[in-house]
Amino acid sequence: MPGAVPVKHGGDRLIAVGGEGTPEVAELCFGELAIALEKGVIATRHLAGDVLNLRHRLPLTWARVLGGECEPWAALKAAKLSRPLDRDRVGLVDRAVAAAVGEGPQRMLTVAEAKVIEADPDAHRARIAAEDAKTGVWLSRTRAGDAVDVLDAQPGTRRINARLPIGTAVEIDAVLDDLADALAEHAEPTDGEEKPSRRELRAQAFELLSRPHDAVAFLDGLDPAEHADRDEPAGGVKPRGRRRSAVLHVHLSALALRALGGDGVSGVARVEGLGPLLLEQLTVLLRHREIRLQPVIDLNTIQTVTAYEHPTVMRQRVLLRHAAGDGFPHSASATGLSSRVDLDHATPYDSSGPPGQPAQTSGQTSDLNTTPLTRAHHRTKTHTGGYQVHPLGLAAHRWVTPHGLARVVTPHGTTRVELIRARDGTIHGELYPHPAHLQLQLALT
Repeated sequence: MPGAVPVKHGGDRLIAVGGEGTPEVAELCFGELAIALEKGVIATRHLAGDVLNLRHRLPLTWARVLGGECEPWAALKAAKLSRPLDRDRVGLVDRAVAAAVGEGPQRMLTVAEAKVIEADPDAHRARIAAEDAKTGVWLSRTRAGDAVDVLDAQPGTRRINARLPIGTAVEIDAVLDDLADALAEHAEPTDGEEKPSRRELRAQAFELLSRPHDAVAFLDGLDPAEHADRDEPAGGVKPRGRRRSAVLHVHLSALALRALGGDGVSGVARVEGLGPLLLEQLTVLLRHREIRLQPVIDLNTIQTVTAYEHPTVMRQRVLLRHAAGDGFPHSASATGLSSRVDLDHATPYDSSGPPGQPAQTSGQTSDLNTTPLTRAHHRTKTHTGGYQVHPLGLAAHRWVTPHGLARVVTPHGTTRVELIRARDGTIHGELYPHPAHLQLQLALT
């Protein structure tokens, strides 16, 4: 600008605070903005970068934010996660995140994380390699006052922190669980003493591992006949037992399956409890496990039984259809498959319901008439009174609250709807909002 102080004399200049494709901004503009936001200048600059990334690099997600359909903080987090990607790759993240907005913030960010990895797997491999160089185990240092601190006194304990590869960390966690189970089973009962808690048993197991010879002696004495039917190998070395089995719910897309076929395509697996992993990470995770192939679960299967309890296979199908794990409207509980949820009969169970009637109206136990709920949400629906839940299809339910709020819940999230009622109040259907964001997405893809 005419009359402006040259940059070499400390004047203002244009800088990039966002990722590729975002406009440059004046470097010195952040001072007053920081005062207005009551933040530091550096924090304000980072926030501005996230907003620019969201506005210019994730336009579909930005449209959902402007429409009041998405939590701004979650959208900004997705923009931050995808910042390292170039403009050609970030579109994959934008389309997936915008489609997952209705599934809740945690599920949306899980999708964003997986798509960032899928968009540039080589960059993620570089991140893994850099992280491997930071692994280690550390004993916490004592500080003056730790022994008598009012809030967090540690008069007789110390912390051990470990940073390990995913597969190693999971394996150690499983070993501690196994040892804790063995200690609980073989502990000598003492009169007047309470049984140790699970946390205490795991601490005892960890302590036992600090004495390797005692740990080996304890494990060898658990079941002397375990290896009696096996041939002892040459050299007199006894086998230490069979490999630990694992049950993993792994979600693979068609792209990932092509990668398994060796055509050079990289794939990402979403592992419950661990998040998205590259397929080579999944291989490392399973290297010491006994793997049993199970039949593919067809999520289009519809089964009806007269018993109140849900068969195991039906429970698996229901949970797999509900990716987030909780079917309550607007639920933020991303429980997943590995957490405990109740399977609720949308239409209350009727032990005398005729099997020939549709499962969603007869109150029978079926794929159509079942939705997973956390215990708190299950209690709310069952004991508050007035909730009406009507199955619309597999993993799709219409909820009407005691005060008449209507929502349709699917694996893609919760949608506000208007009820179509007869004069007597009978519900005949629902009206959905105009899906403008879906039209925008289709137009840009």
